[in-house]
Amino acid sequence: MDHPVWNRVERFVDPFSDPGRELLPQTAWGFILYFANQARWPFIILLVVGGLVGGVDAALYWSVGWLIDILDNTSPEALLRDHWHQLAGLAALLLVVRAVVMIGSAVIEQQVIVPRFYTMIRWQAFRRVIEQPYTFYQNDFAGRIATKIMQAGESTGDFIVTSLQAMWSFLTFVILTTTILTTLDWRMGVVVAVWGMGYAAIIRFLLPRLRRAGKENANERAVLNGRMVDIFTNILSVKLFDSRQREHGGIRSALTNYLSAVTHLTRMITTVRASVALLNGFMMTGVAALAISSWMNGALSTGAIAATMGLVFRLNQMSGWMMFNINGLIRAYSTVQDATETVSVVPSIRDRSDAIEMPKSSGRIRFDKVQFHYGKKNGELFDGLTVEIEPGEKVGLVGPSGAGKSTFVNLLLRLYDVESGRILLDDHDIRDLTQGSLREQFGVVSQEPSLMHRSLRENISYGKLGATEAEIVEAAKKAHAHEFIMGVEDPKGRRGYDAHVGERGIKLSGGQRQRVAIARVMLKDAPILILDEATSALDSDIEAAIQENLQGLMAGKTVVAIAHRLSTIAAMDRLIVMDRGEIVEMGTHAQLVKRPDGLYARLWARQSGGFLALGEAAE
Repeated sequence: MDHPVWNRVERFVDPFSDPGRELLPQTAWGFILYFANQARWPFIILLVVGGLVGGVDAALYWSVGWLIDILDNTSPEALLRDHWHQLAGLAALLLVVRAVVMIGSAVIEQQVIVPRFYTMIRWQAFRRVIEQPYTFYQNDFAGRIATKIMQAGESTGDFIVTSLQAMWSFLTFVILTTTILTTLDWRMGVVVAVWGMGYAAIIRFLLPRLRRAGKENANERAVLNGRMVDIFTNILSVKLFDSRQREHGGIRSALTNYLSAVTHLTRMITTVRASVALLNGFMMTGVAALAISSWMNGALSTGAIAATMGLVFRLNQMSGWMMFNINGLIRAYSTVQDATETVSVVPSIRDRSDAIEMPKSSGRIRFDKVQFHYGKKNGELFDGLTVEIEPGEKVGLVGPSGAGKSTFVNLLLRLYDVESGRILLDDHDIRDLTQGSLREQFGVVSQEPSLMHRSLRENISYGKLGATEAEIVEAAKKAHAHEFIMGVEDPKGRRGYDAHVGERGIKLSGGQRQRVAIARVMLKDAPILILDEATSALDSDIEAAIQENLQGLMAGKTVVAIAHRLSTIAAMDRLIVMDRGEIVEMGTHAQLVKRPDGLYARLWARQSGGFLALGEAAE
């Protein structure tokens, strides 16, 4: 990939530069100008080259007429003797000037702008999107978000390149053509000027409708793509439950909407092309008639007519091509605007400007009059929740579904912000901490562990940046994952820790995914552990073995454990029983089962199946 010549040219744009602006511009124009300014010199050069392309085009057609006039007024014997320097100039125009301009245009566009400028936009867009809170991703398709990031780079670059290269070279050609024709016969200049006004009218009145159709088309395409990604991501559920092919109906509906949007767009394109074709026909006929009339009157030479007709034929060709480019400009602009609605969003949860980088926590947690209802005015969740967990304390969260256990954890991790009150970690309001340093304090094993479509080594080492191979293997052994990992092979023949696990770890069983997630947390070795049904997917033998290692991992750490299977948390220092966002009981297992009317005792009796009396269960 390295080449001294190419590297020298390509270094003008740093694909991973970032001025650090927190929020990218939210309008298409602002977005385009913001990024164009970051690569201003390559675009200035492209503007100059674009003008030269139009000038060379006009010069070539004028040269044809000039050459014909020379040939009409000289003999073969005298051509080289009398006109060698003019012929040499024409050869230089064809061989040198044209080549330099065309090659320069290609190098600036393809080597400087397309790969690196597009990458720079995508990099900066990704960095903003990854900072969005958890709720941002809950409200959109993952595939749609990724598509918007890719489209932001491509469409912004295409818009600028087309504007500075194709549009400018076309305008340069139009100006030079009008000037040349006016010099030959002012009436021909008037015809081209009227044509130009008609062309501008098409842009003014028809292209806005084309732009709206383009935006509608981009929206429906994104919805269709997102729906398909959602289906393929959850393909197991589709296979198990969609026996009547409900997804066919959903995709058919999305395709129907997309087809309608495409049809509307193509009708507008056809209308524009037809209008341009009629306008160009009148322009060429008018100029041709005036040119022939002037020749008949002796005002124009044969060469001048050839140059005139060459210029207007080229103008006809370029106008159709340019309308296609203008249509592309409008599509690109609409796509940029659509992309900004995803990548230029103010994060609902942000680090404060003076946020603190928290060192290793002691593990003290305090909820102080916390209110949170997921934005609902009449919600039934936390309304003044207050509770404190001491450093090194092992606490179990118990309660029926919807009691607020997961919300407790999500607020603690600042995946959501409290509506009022405070959550304190070592006497720091967690909103005063950077999100990164806050979450460094936690090791989380959830009921549905999330694995990336990467190697098992990468998934485990995600818990610790720069982890050694020995540390990874040791963590896997503690989680009783090493044995099955050594037998894993993916479809590409990668084995063991090099094997890839598929999207969301789909190639592994639930118990295997859980063990990899536990290994990742063991490797992270954070001061606070959050265990959300951490061993629920494991069989009894594996669970018992891992519990031993979890006990060692929990030593000296603060632990918050959620479990529906109460036997797994009965030995915790304290159990917090929640119901509808309130703490209704607190105490040890032994204390709580002695309250026959208490919620915990009822839950315990239900799980013990009634075979043991409450008193016996307490023993």
